[in-house]
Amino acid sequence: MTSRFADGLAVGADLVETAESAVRRALDGLSGPADLVCFFICGDDPDEVGRAGHRAMALAPGAQVIGCSATGVIGAGQGIELEPSVSAWAASLGGARITPFTLETLRTEDRFVVIGLPEREPDDQVAIMLADPYSFPTDAFVEHSGEVLDGLPIVGGMANGMHGRGSVRLFAEGEVHEGGAIGVILGGPVRIDTVVSQGCRPIGPSMVVTGAEDNLLLELAGQPALARLEDIVSALDEDDRELVASGLQIGVAMDEYAERHERGDFLIRGVIGIDPEREAVAIGDVVEIGQTVRFQVRDAETAAEDLHELLEGYRRRADGIDGALLFSCNGRGSAMFGSADHDALAVRDRLGPIGLAGFFAAGEMGPVSGHNHVHGFTASLLVFSSPAAPAAPNA
Repeated sequence: MTSRFADGLAVGADLVETAESAVRRALDGLSGPADLVCFFICGDDPDEVGRAGHRAMALAPGAQVIGCSATGVIGAGQGIELEPSVSAWAASLGGARITPFTLETLRTEDRFVVIGLPEREPDDQVAIMLADPYSFPTDAFVEHSGEVLDGLPIVGGMANGMHGRGSVRLFAEGEVHEGGAIGVILGGPVRIDTVVSQGCRPIGPSMVVTGAEDNLLLELAGQPALARLEDIVSALDEDDRELVASGLQIGVAMDEYAERHERGDFLIRGVIGIDPEREAVAIGDVVEIGQTVRFQVRDAETAAEDLHELLEGYRRRADGIDGALLFSCNGRGSAMFGSADHDALAVRDRLGPIGLAGFFAAGEMGPVSGHNHVHGFTASLLVFSSPAAPAAPNA
């Protein structure tokens, strides 16, 4: 059986040895040479993480190799959190074009300028991006990537280290980077899809924003936003009220022309506070008058259901699925589901025993309704399928 994608996972205190083991397992699982290798390292000492990354990059000299540090990794159908571990993923992509990039920021008088982007090709399909959340303006870059990259989807995650700021390491083109962002653009004859599970359930009705100022919702459907929210919460059962108290979310509809707005039709953002004097609700985004919003809640059951439904729907539409990269929020795993394995097992359950690896990210990148965004508490997947078989000649 031909294997175009394979993963490897290794756990051990000697990170250099662990990285070598994980990468070799991924490479050995392929039927041919690797074109792209991704790896993710969880370790306590940033210098040792750097040495492990150097070793990982040296093991596949004929491939493009990228990687990053993390507080947890995903591979071999499981997740490992806060333990010395390395996951690796290797792919044989045939005639696909793989263009690496390293992004840095320059400060001008009134803004940051991102440099290092390669020129777009007409058949570019997706960018895989790994970023340092402490030094790179990921949110702003991703939100404006539609203009900069002409609508190219971005999938990936914000890296982290066991000691936060200063402990992040990024790996690309044989080099170790302590800031910025790195990645590859994939183009040419390769079949790629994205699946982004935000894991929320709507509560209350969809409402048009009739009053707003910056990130403050002042009026919803002609009434004070806070009054609308209080009416919705008062109508909930006790369990849902507890979910509201533990972290209320709001969904911003991506398609204003849809007749109905249900789960999956919204970009999820957090509700970050209220202003009783103005009867306003503050949210983690800027929403304009005329947009449609709907309050949301999130719990383990809802998040699991959302991921399974999206994966099952994708499986029914696709064929020949044989590889994927998974960027799962570090607030998921054992913190949300009681098990670090949850998302990896969900992918295996719905898409089969494919080559799958990834890491627990400090923020996930992925498109919703054709626009790139940075998410939280999300599982963002890049899924690879086998090329379609040539049509049989007519008899």
